[in-house]
Amino acid sequence: MTPPQRYISRLRLSAYRNYATAALDLDRRHVVLVGENGAGKTNLIEAISLLAPGRGLRRAGFDTLGTAGGDGMWAVAATVETEFGPVDIGTGASADASARRVRINGANAKSVEQMSEHLRVLWLTPAMDGLFTGPASERRRFLDRLVTTLHPGHSSAVNDFENAMRQRNRLLADNGDPAWITAVEAQMAELASALYFGRADSLSHLQALMETSVTDTGFPGARLDITPILEGEMPATASELEAALMARWRANRALDRAAGRTTLGPHRVDLFVTHAPKAMPAGLCSTGEQKALLIGLILVHARLVMQMTAIAPVLLLDEIAAHLDPIRRRALFDALDRLGSQCWMTGTDPMLFADLGARAQQFAVHAGQVHPMA
Repeated sequence: MTPPQRYISRLRLSAYRNYATAALDLDRRHVVLVGENGAGKTNLIEAISLLAPGRGLRRAGFDTLGTAGGDGMWAVAATVETEFGPVDIGTGASADASARRVRINGANAKSVEQMSEHLRVLWLTPAMDGLFTGPASERRRFLDRLVTTLHPGHSSAVNDFENAMRQRNRLLADNGDPAWITAVEAQMAELASALYFGRADSLSHLQALMETSVTDTGFPGARLDITPILEGEMPATASELEAALMARWRANRALDRAAGRTTLGPHRVDLFVTHAPKAMPAGLCSTGEQKALLIGLILVHARLVMQMTAIAPVLLLDEIAAHLDPIRRRALFDALDRLGSQCWMTGTDPMLFADLGARAQQFAVHAGQVHPMA
């Protein structure tokens, strides 16, 4: 059974990027934003990506999101229609503009993750086109974004692990108290185990769904795998993995002190993607094949989010149609309809979205202004 659609019915921006103000009133259909490069289309969907845990689709610092020449304050607010009624979600700069605050239905949220109780967001941007040929860190970040859409606390666990790891590196460099280093390594091991099993579980479910439903998307399927944290047979339980990691980190202290970094852990994991119909590593496929593979992966993951959370995610697809041939574009639009999610798409040419017809509501974006198109 398809979960009831959740969609954004109202979006408001204040002092955000190149928008002094912006207001969009919407129905459940897809949303198309059309305008020249630099008009602010990506800024609009970036604002929506901030209604989820993390730093949004550009990973920009919160102190950089305010309008140029302003005081650094900015705000994004949306009304999300759910099967339980509308929910108002807002986020904006904190008092010193270096962090952000979150409000839900007018009350301060206990955590950023609380937004995910009402809205899940996935995105695909041109910056991700080189995902399969770029550095492992980008694939790892992509993987963690997929996991976070399923398990909102994963993003915080990633940040907490990185903070603990930096503390360990400083202690090693300063020849710190071994007992203190051991305590930090224990914290790292607990977080690393949660990250490993969260990633492995999410990929297992994604792969299983990929094999049964990717043909419905009109895009190629993928085989997915991640490198292990440890060589050889992986421990079967979280406690066993924590103990093994602590032992390795203790043994590697001299090596890591000399290297100036922690040489083993979940921050070294890579995501391997294979074009399943061709049995070819994604990085060796053509640019068009890589794009199609990535779209298929996002579409199947959106279905997984629906199955595991009962929330149809909002999709943000930046400049998605520009590099697809007409057949692929129609396949994408049909797949989005079957998915049942509200999808936001950007482009410079309205003709790219002609096949959507009345299935989408279109807006013209120009110099930080947005208006409905006839």
